[in-house]
Amino acid sequence: MEPAVLREDMVDGLESPPRDVLTDEDVAVAMREVPRHAFVDDERTAYADREHAVLGTRVLAPSTVARLLQALALEDDETVLIVGAGVGYTAAVAAELVGETNVHAVDISRPLVVEARDNLADAGYDGVLVDCRDGANGFPEYAPFDRILLEAAAVDPPRALLDQRTDAGRLVFPRGTHQQRLEVVSADGDVNRLGPVSFAPLLVEGEQSGAVERDRTAREDRERAQRRADSRRGWEQDWIEWEKTFEQPSRRPRSQ
Repeated sequence: MEPAVLREDMVDGLESPPRDVLTDEDVAVAMREVPRHAFVDDERTAYADREHAVLGTRVLAPSTVARLLQALALEDDETVLIVGAGVGYTAAVAAELVGETNVHAVDISRPLVVEARDNLADAGYDGVLVDCRDGANGFPEYAPFDRILLEAAAVDPPRALLDQRTDAGRLVFPRGTHQQRLEVVSADGDVNRLGPVSFAPLLVEGEQSGAVERDRTAREDRERAQRRADSRRGWEQDWIEWEKTFEQPSRRPRSQ
């Protein structure tokens, strides 16, 4: 069967009961355009709604990609950062929505970065920028972004990603460890919870996908320690306030 027909069947299945996962027409049109078989080698199963394992990472099922992109609510010409480039499929669908040069993706795994670049080029989206770096640090050279998607679970969103949004930007990420939920964090701090998900944890600097051990709390501990340090007023202020506790109010001389 022709890939175009398989894409149509895939999207129709996501739009139809009982799934009803895909409700945004723009996302549906974009997913009909992207040749998913360019990102998943097995053309027979590329368009099935299932995950695939590639180079130690999970290629998200089409239904999960649809949920993520609908949560992002991308509009024409908006800039987007995808943390966790994977094999590049999500970035390709995002490129259909906002344009190739508006999509930036990072991944901590060098083999995956090479894979994503090759796949995107083969599929006709070589204008998407993919770089190898620790996603918890974002992509400051191209910030701020209108939309940021974190394709990895975290207890709290990395501070760098929150800071790299525009004034009206939003961050979409899976919150939690064993029990996760998809959340949308707007620039004003509002949080919209969109239901359960299951993602691999966010890797930290020095780790690679497929590692036996992952210290997924190191970043959170580092950021909490920094926030505590920033909130201290310094020993000088503490000393001044301590001294004041020993000062007695001045007394007027008694009248004779």
